[in-house]
Amino acid sequence: MKKIFMITVLALLFCLPVSRASANDSATKEECVVKCREAAAMINSKGVERAAELIGDPDGPFVWKDSYVFLMNLNGKMIAHPFKPELTRKEHCLLITDPTDKPLFVHFVNLARSKKEGWVEYMWPKPLKNTPRKKQTYIYRVPDHDLFVGAGVYVGGMIY
Repeated sequence: MKKIFMITVLALLFCLPVSRASANDSATKEECVVKCREAAAMINSKGVERAAELIGDPDGPFVWKDSYVFLMNLNGKMIAHPFKPELTRKEHCLLITDPTDKPLFVHFVNLARSKKEGWVEYMWPKPLKNTPRKKQTYIYRVPDHDLFVGAGVYVGGMIY
């Protein structure tokens, strides 16, 4: 019995650092707000074209942990997305829905137009994954532009 107890304790000790590392690999809401505001400031300082290049780069400064910034206009056109560049080739993304039929991009545009910033919850896969997960995305209207940026956190247990 004592041996089983010791094995259990050792197993737990070995698992704790892994759990902490996994938690550190998840973006926070605060990081999303900061990254979106940094991206908006860059759009105003470097221009939309240069900002779109950096935002759309999967190895760039706006991709971190399990999150990233994307850039859209108020007509629903995706300007830059580091993991789904095919979205930038569409006229707009307004007809795209999540697995629950929520028109997430319509919600993004409406929020950016009305409140200028806020959070939207929907289902979306993690970068380089296919299975949709619950996600909360911060939308931030770029001052002096008909553009907005977004970045989100995945909600719930870690599924890889």
